[in-house]
Amino acid sequence: MQIEDVFGNLTSLETERLILRKIKIEDLIDMYEYTSDHIVTKHTSWDHHKTIDETRKWIEYIMDCYEKKKVTNWGLVHKDSQKFIGSCGFAWWSIEHSKAEIGYVLNPRYWGLGLMTEAINKVIEFGFTRMELNRIEATCKPDNIGSWQVMEKSGMRLEGVLRQYIKLRDEFIDVKLYSILKSDFTIK
Repeated sequence: MQIEDVFGNLTSLETERLILRKIKIEDLIDMYEYTSDHIVTKHTSWDHHKTIDETRKWIEYIMDCYEKKKVTNWGLVHKDSQKFIGSCGFAWWSIEHSKAEIGYVLNPRYWGLGLMTEAINKVIEFGFTRMELNRIEATCKPDNIGSWQVMEKSGMRLEGVLRQYIKLRDEFIDVKLYSILKSDFTIK
């Protein structure tokens, strides 16, 4: 299996309340709403976007990943409102080791509704069925309770804390490592 085989024509996915689809330039204003929010970026590996042009460049980068058939994210669209509310997908994929890492971000107006758990369940299913993964992992800062709750509700298990694992904003920080194995997974 090759990355291009799976991500060459990235299909939309659907859950009860969400459509997971390719991100497009028309999502700019909705995406800027959360990429510029300090509450959101307190927990991300990237700084808040100071200008809408930073968000435009990020969208252009993602669209370039689609064109070059690289591992990337789906945009999340709330079915009822048709509003673009976040993104989730794969940060990297090791074909050799049949594993990948997922990441996600959500507009805070939609926190606490179970939407990201719904999306991540679908992405995990995609990883095990379409990408033929054996392991999917994710990390978060230990104080990001909402994120680790999403992982746990999606069937991921805490493997431990990786001490001073990444350097973020000139500070070495710990991260919690979660994973789910294909043998743990059942389609929901």
